[in-house]
Amino acid sequence: MGLVVSQASTSHLSDKATDAQVLAWVQGNKNPIILGSWLFMIGCISFVWFAGILRSRLASAEGGTHALSAIAFGGAVAAAVMGLGTQADIASAINASDVSAATAGTFHHLGDLFFMGAELSLITLLAAVTALAYRTAVVPKWWGTVGGIVAVVLAIGPIGWAALIFGLPVWTLVTSVLLARTPRSRAATTAAATA
Repeated sequence: MGLVVSQASTSHLSDKATDAQVLAWVQGNKNPIILGSWLFMIGCISFVWFAGILRSRLASAEGGTHALSAIAFGGAVAAAVMGLGTQADIASAINASDVSAATAGTFHHLGDLFFMGAELSLITLLAAVTALAYRTAVVPKWWGTVGGIVAVVLAIGPIGWAALIFGLPVWTLVTSVLLARTPRSRAATTAAATA
């Protein structure tokens, strides 16, 4: 929702915009930027909640030291923090009448750094869940394979953005449905049977 609000309701800004153009864009679109960024950041916090539930299910199925479960959770938290950082334009929008063009430009481009960090952080989450899908069947193997493919695409710089924007939301929704349909006792029984 945050992306829809901020992208659909703001005017277009070129990727090669000057700092002055960024500032003018922020000043002309401050309310949609603030609302869209806020919604997106709430989504990032919700993703941490999802990751906590996922970690619990992964750890229950994994047993032992829970290394892969911890790696998955760490990657998810890192991605959520990076996701919060992608919304750096909100700082300029909140201070639209006081911010300089150079500061607005810096915040705008800082979001790109955090975006790349989110891409790379998610690789650990998806790779760990993929490994556990094959070891414990906490999610179906076919879904583990899909997650592995998304992780590979995330690692490919020029196209990784597509996996983050399109692949991650779909992966999160389907994983949520699969976890909701798999009772905890069945997941633990499956883990014991495969051990």
